[in-house]
Amino acid sequence: MEELKRLITESWENRELLKEKQYIDAVRETIDLLDRGKIRVAEKRDGEWVVNEWVKQAILLYFPIQDMQVMEVGPFEYYDKIPLKKNWKEAGVRVVPPATARYGSFIEKGAILMPSYVNIGAYVGSGTLVDTWATVGSCAQVGKNVHLSGGVGIGGVLEPPSAKPVIIEDNCFIGSRCIIVEGAVIEEEAVLGAGVVITGSTRIIDVSGEEPVEYRGRVPARSVVIPGVMNKKFPAGEYGVPVALIIGKRKESTDKKVSLNEALREFNIEG
Repeated sequence: MEELKRLITESWENRELLKEKQYIDAVRETIDLLDRGKIRVAEKRDGEWVVNEWVKQAILLYFPIQDMQVMEVGPFEYYDKIPLKKNWKEAGVRVVPPATARYGSFIEKGAILMPSYVNIGAYVGSGTLVDTWATVGSCAQVGKNVHLSGGVGIGGVLEPPSAKPVIIEDNCFIGSRCIIVEGAVIEEEAVLGAGVVITGSTRIIDVSGEEPVEYRGRVPARSVVIPGVMNKKFPAGEYGVPVALIIGKRKESTDKKVSLNEALREFNIEG
């Protein structure tokens, strides 16, 4: 792996090397390893998420060495550089038409893709449901037993290679039409109500105690979150700015696959 990393790093620093076979082969091998889940764009080490920058570099280098090609999938025709994943039966993944996952993403055995989209570099864990019209952006990391509800938008990131992707940890429930972007981290077993927006700068305020506690860029484990608004003064007047409100913690006794309505009902909030 170190040799592969060396070749990718060298070709990233000097694109002229992509004319040589060993460097081209290194890029293709890296994408193949990504596609099979042997390596990941980001992984948790000692409790912290770490970006494998060289892997993201390989993804960016993959585009210039690929030729545009016509791809026929059933009655549909595509024209692109990146082929689609295949062999779903062998992979043990249920895929409902017209769900699409690009080569270079990894979908673990036992996951389900409703009509949705998964981009290159993304990782989707076993038992996870990517529901209708949900999108998993490039390099996003989605854990096991996650429910991405209808229309959820998980942002992608390729550049700069050091940028952290969106992370959704195990056993999370992400409500319909939520948007999570800019490298935000949703920690284990968190529940996000419909329409919650989390960016790298969103104010995430825990209002469940006597005093508010504020977070940025991450939702703490087992938090139950709903959309909120905070008034802010601008030169032109005072306006409501979207925030995310933590209204409580998911109880240990709650089933990890609990429905959104059941989780919110504990706090007298409609789903």
